[in-house]
Amino acid sequence: MERITEIYVVLENKPSVLGEMCTELAENGINIESIGVFHDAAKIYVSNLNKAVKVLERLNYVTELRDVLKVDLENKPGALAEITTKLGDEGINIEYCYGTLHRKGDSVSLIIDVSNIDRAMKVLQG
Repeated sequence: MERITEIYVVLENKPSVLGEMCTELAENGINIESIGVFHDAAKIYVSNLNKAVKVLERLNYVTELRDVLKVDLENKPGALAEITTKLGDEGINIEYCYGTLHRKGDSVSLIIDVSNIDRAMKVLQG
């Protein structure tokens, strides 16, 4: 588990906007490690944070940096239930989460925005 910084990107809710953003990042050598897309925004974790922010801002995207948790879990039933229950039992609210499956399929990386990141790290570290 680690504290990471994701980029919150405001997107227009219309066809091709997401594709255009992803294409611009790819053309600049930036890999999207994890992505969550919602009605009018994307939350992305990328290979080169500073370069991605510069590219997006140069293209007039509204961005915001947010500290979140990246938690690696075994890809098995109950793994997500275990950590979300631990957080909830300690009164830590999960604002949102999204994840990505690793290539071999045996683990997942979950990106979690929580109400208290430092406390969540202590709870999850045992």
